[in-house]
Amino acid sequence: MTEPTFHAGFVSVMGRPNVGKSTLINALMGQKIAAVSPRPQTTRQQQLGIITTDEMQLIFIDTPGLHKAHHKLGEYMNAEAAASIIESDVILFLVEASENPPHEEDHILVELLGEIKNPPPVVLAVNKIDRLKADEVDERMAVYQGLLPEAKILPISAATGEGLETLLEILRGYLPEGDYFFPEDQITDLYEKEIAADLIREACLLILRDEVPHSLAVRIDEFTERGEKGAYISATLFVERDSQKGIVIGKEGSMLKLIGTHARQAIETMSGRKVFIRLRVKVRKNWRNDETSLRRFGFQSKK
Repeated sequence: MTEPTFHAGFVSVMGRPNVGKSTLINALMGQKIAAVSPRPQTTRQQQLGIITTDEMQLIFIDTPGLHKAHHKLGEYMNAEAAASIIESDVILFLVEASENPPHEEDHILVELLGEIKNPPPVVLAVNKIDRLKADEVDERMAVYQGLLPEAKILPISAATGEGLETLLEILRGYLPEGDYFFPEDQITDLYEKEIAADLIREACLLILRDEVPHSLAVRIDEFTERGEKGAYISATLFVERDSQKGIVIGKEGSMLKLIGTHARQAIETMSGRKVFIRLRVKVRKNWRNDETSLRRFGFQSKK
């Protein structure tokens, strides 16, 4: 009897900001590994989500949303997303059913694919179908198919799980035969310290006023295991203006305390143990346009 073949490969999850890429990966993984918020550009760097079964190892590359860049950080994020194309066996192009398609920023990826010689195959997943009636879903599917006529297209909902099993089966069909890239029990390429930084920033995105969150960076200063007491995390939140520092701290430290509480709960859920968090806030003016600051915060351009 012939042994079943094993398939392994990389899937670049791409699309415009806030279309649901990180939410989808968390849903497919069955656990949270990526920060999620209602605000666009929550994801700033690539992160892997690794699913291993008896038949395959499917490695998702969660990329920043492609958008019109207004600063060097935005340019870096677009470069991160574009670089993932050449690393992938298949592209999962995520679009949103609940808005009138196609969005202006959806065309950025279509144009990018058109510039690449022999790009990977594309699976077009129309997300958030739970927000529409059936006839509306069919209409949006037809419009998006016109955007990429050669792409395999299917409707999904990362929020409800509809279509996700079918999506995994379709993606498996594009993976080459091969052995494991990562150990069977590994689920991401990031260390817990890096995920903690993302979850602290997620708390800021969820809680702070509109003008502050995207001007904010998180640096983990200390991540120490304390046995049965859990982990101790000290982090600095960097903003670009003095006025933003006051907003993040809040009256008598109330906002910073709220951020810390939300982040602690998220990290404890992720890690399965107790966590103590100490946060402070500093100003680093115009850091999103300063290459030295970007390097210090781990944003290394691939250009």
